[in-house]
Order: sequence, then C-alpha cells, then structure tokens
Amino acid sequence: MEELDLLKKDWKKNQNFPEISENEIYGMLHKKSSSIVKLILIISVLEVALWFFVGLLFDSEEYFRKLNSSFLVDFFNVFTVINYAVIAAFIYIFYKNYKNICVVSSTKHLMKSILNTRKTVNYYIWYNLAMIIVGTILGFILAFNTDPNLIKLTEHNDSVFYIAIVICLVAIVVLVGVFWLFYRLLYGILLKKLYKNYNELKKIDL
Repeated sequence: MEELDLLKKDWKKNQNFPEISENEIYGMLHKKSSSIVKLILIISVLEVALWFFVGLLFDSEEYFRKLNSSFLVDFFNVFTVINYAVIAAFIYIFYKNYKNICVVSSTKHLMKSILNTRKTVNYYIWYNLAMIIVGTILGFILAFNTDPNLIKLTEHNDSVFYIAIVICLVAIVVLVGVFWLFYRLLYGILLKKLYKNYNELKKIDL
C-alpha cells in the first residue's frame, strides 16, 4: 500500500483538489481489489485441480471393488460428484465476484462487492472444513463395516473399537487444524488485504 499511502498524504496536502484525489485513490483501490479477487479465483481453481490429481493417485474405487461392494463404489461416486458440483458452484461465484468488481463504477458498489467476496470465501472455507470432517467420519465407519480384516479385528475385542474411535477423533482434529491453518494462510492474507481496501473506501465514502 506504499503508493496509496503516498497518494493519501498528497491528498491531505492538496485540499483544493479533493474530487480528483478521491477518484485517484478510488481507482487504485479498485485495481488492487480486482487483482486480489482474481488471485482468489485462480487459487481456488488450482486447489481443485490439485485435489483432483491427488484423488487419481489414491483410487478408493479400486479398494471398494476389492471388497466386492458395488454400493460403496456408487456411494462414493455420487458423493464425489456432489462435492465437485458444490465446489464448481463456488468457483463460478468467485468468477462472478471478479467480473462484478471489475465493472463497478461507484465506491458503494465496490465496497458491497468486497464484502460479498469475503463472505463467499468464508463460506467456501467452512464448506471444505465440513467436508473434511464428514469424509473422515464416513471413511472410518465404512472401513470398519466393510473391510473383513478390520471387522475381524474388532469382532471379539471392544477395546480396539474404542481405540479406533479415538484415532478417528484425533484424525479429524489434526486434519481440520492443518487445513484451517492452510486456508488461513492461503486465503486469510488476501482477505485481510481486501478488508483493508474496504476500510480505505469507507473513508472516501464518508
């Protein structure tokens, strides 16, 4: 924000030209905000591509086929399709936010676009964290109900079952913690910059 800070200082010195200075500051904030939203869109697309290729490396469908469970194959295929459909919807909204923020022509509309973008990104993060929890729980339940080796292990030993529950809970906490930090670093920094722009726009709008 060095350019913006210098421009603001110049604005304060030259009180005779507030309208021109406001327009210059608005233009700079508009450009910076659209760049941030564009970066959010690009990162979300790259993130989906990464998880898609990771999914190809770890073929759960092949594992369920070995268990002779066509139901699980169909279940996880439907689960995966729904998950990708929701994520695709988020990416589309990110794209719309980017297009909207590029064409706004007033301070109020730009502020509204920034808030909408922040809200969408937060929903996206919470959705992904929720899917991690649901996916981990489903994975443990299905594994202990379909894998013959695990069924045999827990059949006559209740303590193994309780240990498995503890492992599942620990796995959920660790995974959610790791991904929360990941999203906080990845999107949090961008959202912080975007909110800083919002606060600067509020000063202009007053």
